[in-house]
Amino acid sequence: MGELILLRHGETEWSRTGRHTGRTDLPLTSRGEEQAKALAPLIAARDIAFTLTSPARRARRTAELAGLTVTEVDDRLWEWDYGAYEGRTTPDIHQDRPDWYLWSDGVPEGETAGQVGARTDAVIERVRPHLATGDVALVAHGHVLRVLTARWLGLPPEDGRLFRLDTGTVSALGTEHDRPVIGSWNVPAR
Repeated sequence: MGELILLRHGETEWSRTGRHTGRTDLPLTSRGEEQAKALAPLIAARDIAFTLTSPARRARRTAELAGLTVTEVDDRLWEWDYGAYEGRTTPDIHQDRPDWYLWSDGVPEGETAGQVGARTDAVIERVRPHLATGDVALVAHGHVLRVLTARWLGLPPEDGRLFRLDTGTVSALGTEHDRPVIGSWNVPAR
C-alpha cells in the first residue's frame, strides 16, 4: 500500500505575516517558489500514482514546481473557510475575542473543525483506492492538511491542532500492521 504524501504550499505574503488565508487566492512569494522547487527531489524519489490539489493557485503552483502532474483539482482541499476572520491575524482577533481558539470555536461566517473534517473524510475516501497502486500526493494548506491527518489517524478533527505544519514542507501518512500512522512530518526540503 502506498502512502499519502502531503505537501503544504510554499510561502505567501499572508502566511509569512500570520494572516488567516482561507479562500483568498494569493500567489507564492519568491521564497515560496523556492520552497516548492526544493521539494522536487523529495517527490522524484516517490512512486506517485495520483495527485490531488486544492484549487488555490498557491497549491497548484507548488505542485507544478515540485514536479507533480496534477490528476485532479478538488474543492474539498480548499483551506479552512475563515469567514469573517479572513486576512486577520490571531492577535488581531484576540482584541475582540480574547479567548478565541480556531480549533474549538470555528469562525463566524466560516467553518468549524467538524465541517473541515467532513471534507477531509471525503478526500481520504476519494484517494484510498489509488493507494493500492502507489503513493497519493495531496497539495493543499496548513489547517486542512492538519485536519486530514487527524482524520487519517482516527482522531477528531479538532486534534489537527496537535500537528504543526510549516509552508513548503512534505509529510507522509501510511500504515503499520494495517493501522494508520505518520511516516514523517513537516519535513522541509533543506
